[in-house]
Amino acid sequence: MTSGPLFDLVIRNVRIEENGLLVDIAVRDGRIADIGFGMRCEAIESVDGEGAFAFCGFVDTHIHLDKTCILDRCTICEGTLAEAVRETAKAKASFEEDDVYARAARVVEKAISHGTTRMRAFVEIDPRAGFRSFEAIKRIREDYAFAVDIEICAFAQEGLTNEPETLDMLDAALSNGADLVGGCPYTDPDPIRHIEMIFALALKHDMPVDFHLDFSLDPDRTDLPAVIDATLRHRWRGRVAIGHVTNLSAMSQAEIVSIADRLAEADIALSVLPSTDLFLNGRSHDRLVPRGVAPAHLLAGRGVVTSIATNNVLNPFTPYGDASLIRMANLYANVAQLSRDEDMALVFSMVTDAAARQLGSVRRLEIGAEATIVLLDSPGPRVAVREIARVVTGWKNGHRSFDNGEPRIHRPK
Repeated sequence: MTSGPLFDLVIRNVRIEENGLLVDIAVRDGRIADIGFGMRCEAIESVDGEGAFAFCGFVDTHIHLDKTCILDRCTICEGTLAEAVRETAKAKASFEEDDVYARAARVVEKAISHGTTRMRAFVEIDPRAGFRSFEAIKRIREDYAFAVDIEICAFAQEGLTNEPETLDMLDAALSNGADLVGGCPYTDPDPIRHIEMIFALALKHDMPVDFHLDFSLDPDRTDLPAVIDATLRHRWRGRVAIGHVTNLSAMSQAEIVSIADRLAEADIALSVLPSTDLFLNGRSHDRLVPRGVAPAHLLAGRGVVTSIATNNVLNPFTPYGDASLIRMANLYANVAQLSRDEDMALVFSMVTDAAARQLGSVRRLEIGAEATIVLLDSPGPRVAVREIARVVTGWKNGHRSFDNGEPRIHRPK
């Protein structure tokens, strides 16, 4: 472009490829109108990216907003999955809608400031929680739509066959604003029946499915074959995701390759949740404690759509966290002992492009695309993962959604 049309926004001097040339991105009416070198044009707002890496923002495929920030209401003595489920079940019985909203807002605002522009939020719906958490997260989805797209998974944390009321409540939620349904077979006395009940709801409402699955270090204790079978039988390929599957960390690479090929055939996506999986697994070991994190990079190499996600923040499942996906990507790279440039790029994709595919979308910075843009203080994805790059600022549909300011070193005079 050599002349000067008026744009709403021009972001100058940014990279859209690793160590790429500096380009300018022009935005009009919420969409990318042009990308070029040294644009001569007028804009209502002009921003100098100063060499930052521009991308579409992070995507969190698995987060529990309803039960964040409840450490003050729970006791952690064992640090086990069973204790986390038990303590959270007691706490959520007293959740109120405004309380859930306030805690969720705290985490969502952190996620926004860390560059997250899309997330899948699981919300527990059962006789203890009622619909209070669900109503709160629907309000969160609406109130923060200016910065982040949130889809809500109506989730059965504590079983279905043991608590039939939950099934009817999930059914109601799927007719009243939920975007998909989620199950947790390992907490149900009849996990196979649990899987079928969740699929029945998905088919009834024509919605995707997301399971918490195989959360142990026992490779022989698995509900994954039943999920794969149901996915193929119901022709739900590309509409099923699974999270945790920590028992994959206890398998040989040959076994993992075999499972990966079956997942790829069924087009089932996988979310790994490093912070939670590290904290809760291996408690019975007094030395050489297992990592308990599924090797997502190996599965990705076999064609499985994989992502790295937050899961829980400041509760018995994960008593720390700040909803930063670049920090989570770095944690995964450390745990998986990855070092090559191509591995860093893969890990970055697991919190961006691959994560978006898991949620059913393809996002690119290209002419005509939605102008949702985040800047990282980094020359590209590989360095961003290695250094936990600082998130600078971002726009949603061409409107500034957050700004973290400019860091300064104050030297003595």
